[in-house]
Amino acid sequence: MVSTLRIPRLVVAAPSSGSGKTTVATGLMAAFTARGLTVSPHKAGPDYIDPGYHALATGRPGRNLDAYLCGTELLGPLFAHGAAGADLAVVEGVMGLYDGAAGQGELASTAQLAKALRAPVVLVVDGSSQSRSVAALVHGFASWDPEVRIGGVILNKVGSDRHEELLREALDEAGVDVLGVLRRTPQAATPSRHLGLVPVAEREPDAVAAVAAMAGQVRAGCDLDALWALARSAPPLTDAPWDPARALAGAGTPPPAGPRPVVAVAGGAAFTFSYAEHAELLTAAGAEVVPFDPLRDERLPESTGALVIGGGFPEVYAPELSANAALRAEVAALAAAGAPVAAECAGLLYLARELDGAPMCGVLDASARMTERLTLGYRDAVAVGDSVLAPAGTRVSGHEFHRTRLEPGAGAEPAWGVVRPGPPRTEGFVQGGVHASYLHVHWAALPAAAARLVARAVRPGAAV
Repeated sequence: MVSTLRIPRLVVAAPSSGSGKTTVATGLMAAFTARGLTVSPHKAGPDYIDPGYHALATGRPGRNLDAYLCGTELLGPLFAHGAAGADLAVVEGVMGLYDGAAGQGELASTAQLAKALRAPVVLVVDGSSQSRSVAALVHGFASWDPEVRIGGVILNKVGSDRHEELLREALDEAGVDVLGVLRRTPQAATPSRHLGLVPVAEREPDAVAAVAAMAGQVRAGCDLDALWALARSAPPLTDAPWDPARALAGAGTPPPAGPRPVVAVAGGAAFTFSYAEHAELLTAAGAEVVPFDPLRDERLPESTGALVIGGGFPEVYAPELSANAALRAEVAALAAAGAPVAAECAGLLYLARELDGAPMCGVLDASARMTERLTLGYRDAVAVGDSVLAPAGTRVSGHEFHRTRLEPGAGAEPAWGVVRPGPPRTEGFVQGGVHASYLHVHWAALPAAAARLVARAVRPGAAV
């Protein structure tokens, strides 16, 4: 018997980046939460930062839905998993509605996700430099793919009552519902830097005020009743919710017997990039997941038997991270003892010898520095050799996003062979129990990685 998921849902999209998707999506999440609804927040694509604002708006983990990283077959199950128990799901799109992985058609686009979820799309349009032309723009987006249902438009950055009147008249001619109008205002502005918005963990309580401002804009300018009715028009889904234990069993990796090892997961302001499913997989694989903050904690959690250090902004906090010499020494000692250490991007830099001249953990013989060049995009890669995350030959899809350069020394094998895009190259480090790489990988597509790491973790009471 096929079970059905009846969850009202909306996808918030735009013609292009910079139109105001994050303001509208986060504001909708917060406004509906204030109405007493349990809202499930989601983000199309690999971005880690927007989900932090979504979580602040809803009180639930922000979750990513990325067809490139996880495969199209997991979009529905991961959505159903995240939306369990919610009254409403709001999905923030990525880039323009039809933009996705370069050269891959609709793959990883908001349009592909909206079709997979059978969800109506709310198109956020920057009206600041147009009037009647808005009708042609929206008509083009609504008619480009008949499988994508544009349920209405929210006009953003509208300058005056007269401007609003002109835009509404044009869209009325085109037969498109206007579900909201937001005026130009700096209230809900969120600061940015070299990789996008500043993460929530770095700017509380300012982030709380920003989310409240977004909610206020949406409440004042949007027809929440009409948006709620549109969300409820979404048909039932038949995807079985993703389950970490079932994913591990399907990978042939049941949890080992014995005491649960402690897997320490870096967090705090310097390491904010993590997918919620990673901790869920580690727990299902038999670990006790314990967060710690390398900016504040001078010791690893008690009985740490494995370490996960995700992405973030260590370059912003290099002096503070370097000053915490006691923790750096503990990390180096744990790695030297052979315990599993999985590090991505920021974690890779933290394990290096130095970052912009500031001493880091020295686990890897490599020196890192900030550059002006942005390295960004999806990657297809193959594990070069066996590691704590994957056996040799394992194929993965990942994402790279940084402005740093690493000068490697000796003593480590590469982690991945990147096969596309561009000419083949190797990347990252495998050294003893350490797997460190610039590549961000979503473990929902590679659940065995969590199981391998937990299986190799040092159990409580065992010698490290």
